[in-house]
Amino acid sequence: MISKKNNNKKIRRAFLCLLLSWTVYSGCGSLAQPEVPETAVSSGAVLIQSGEQVSATGTDAGTISTEKEASETAASDKASATEQELPEPLPEIRLVMAGDILLHTPLAESGKKPEGGYDFSAIFANLQEEIREADLALVNQEVIIGGTELGVSGYPAFNAPCELGDALMDAGFNVVLHATNHALDKGKRGVLNCLSFWQENYPDTPVLGIHGSKESQQEIYVYEQQGIRIAILNYTYGTNGIPLPEDMPYAVDLLEEDRVIEDLKRARELADFVVVCPHWGKEYVLEQTGNQESWAKILAENGADLILGTHPHVIEPIELITSDNGNQALVYYSLGNFVNWTSGTGTGVANRMVGGLAQVTIGLDENGDTVITEYGVLPVVCHLEKGFGGVTVYPLAEYTEELAARNEISKQDESFSLEYCRELAESVFGDGVR
Repeated sequence: MISKKNNNKKIRRAFLCLLLSWTVYSGCGSLAQPEVPETAVSSGAVLIQSGEQVSATGTDAGTISTEKEASETAASDKASATEQELPEPLPEIRLVMAGDILLHTPLAESGKKPEGGYDFSAIFANLQEEIREADLALVNQEVIIGGTELGVSGYPAFNAPCELGDALMDAGFNVVLHATNHALDKGKRGVLNCLSFWQENYPDTPVLGIHGSKESQQEIYVYEQQGIRIAILNYTYGTNGIPLPEDMPYAVDLLEEDRVIEDLKRARELADFVVVCPHWGKEYVLEQTGNQESWAKILAENGADLILGTHPHVIEPIELITSDNGNQALVYYSLGNFVNWTSGTGTGVANRMVGGLAQVTIGLDENGDTVITEYGVLPVVCHLEKGFGGVTVYPLAEYTEELAARNEISKQDESFSLEYCRELAESVFGDGVR
C-alpha cells in the first residue's frame, strides 16, 4: 500500500468512523469485504419470542408450523437488518494512462479515407473497453493537433489532423497531455490551433501542458469523485530547441524545478492525491536514467504520489521510491509508444512496438488517507499493416503469431515476433504485468 496524508480533513473524518467499524484490510493494495458483527445484526432485528406463538388449529402440527414461520420471519428480519446496516462501498477511482501517440507519415496515411478526411478509430478499437471503463483515462498526445491547414506531417516536425483528437475522445480518453518535445513543432500557430480544436469541440475535456494564456498556466487541474480529489500536472524536459514564443512564454509547461515545486505545493493544498506526468528520459533506452531518478525524488519529496513518464519511446521499469523526507511515490518511468510507425531499420526498432497501459486504483486506507490500493500495467503491441485502418493496437495477451507475422515492422527489424514482445514486457515490467 502506498500511503500519503490526506489533506482533505473533512473526507478523512467522514470515512474514518465507517472504516474503523466495517473495513478489514488484507494484503498490499487490496480491500477485503467488510464483516458484519453478529451483535449489530441481532440488535437491529425484530425477533418473535416463543411465548408469543399462536396455533391456528390448536394442534401440535399447527404449533410447529407457527414456530417455522417465526423462525423464517426472524431470519428475514436479520437479513434485512444486515442489508440496511452494511456501509456503502469504499470509494475508489480507476485510472489508466496510454503512452506516446506518434503520427508518423505512414500512420497518418493509414487513417486517410478514400472519400477524403481521416478516421483513426481503428487504432483504439481493441482497447476501447479498458479505456472507457476507467474513471480517469489519460493519454500522452505526443504531437500537436494543428489541423490540415498547417499540413499533416510526420517526423521530425509533426502535425496531426483534427480527426486524431476525435478518435481519442471516441476511444474514451478524458484527460489529454500535450507537454512534449514536439509541442512547438508548428510554432505558436500550432499551439493555438490545437487549443482551439479542443475548446470548440470538446470544451469539457481537460487539456494539460499547453496554454493560450498566463492565467491558464496558473490553474491546477483537479478531478473529484466520491469525495476524493486528484490533481494532475504535466511537463516536458524541452521542445527540441524551439524557443517559446516571445509573447507566449506560458505556451508549454517545462520541467523547471522552482516552478514544479511551487505547482506541487499548490496541488497538495487543493487535492488529496497528486499525479505528475513528466516527458523525460533518453530515447530508446529500456531503463531509467540518473536524471529521471533525480527528478522522481524531487517530485516525490514535494508531494507527488504517482508519476507516469513518457518520451523514451520504449518501455521502462515500474518502481516504488522513497524520497529523503520519507514521502513515497509509484513511478512508471516510461510507458513507451502506444502507437507509432517508426522509419528506423535494424535491431532495436522492434522494441518501439511494445507499450504499456498503466492501471492504477486509488482509494482510502483504514485511516481515511488517499492511497494507491492496486496497480499494474497492461502490455500492448502496435500492429502495422498497409491500407486504410491497417494500424491498430492490441493487448499483448490477445496478440497472435499470425498477426506478428503480418506486422510490417518485421520488415524493418527481423527480430520482431510474438515471443520477442512477451519477453520484452516481462523483462522490463516484471511482476507489474497484468
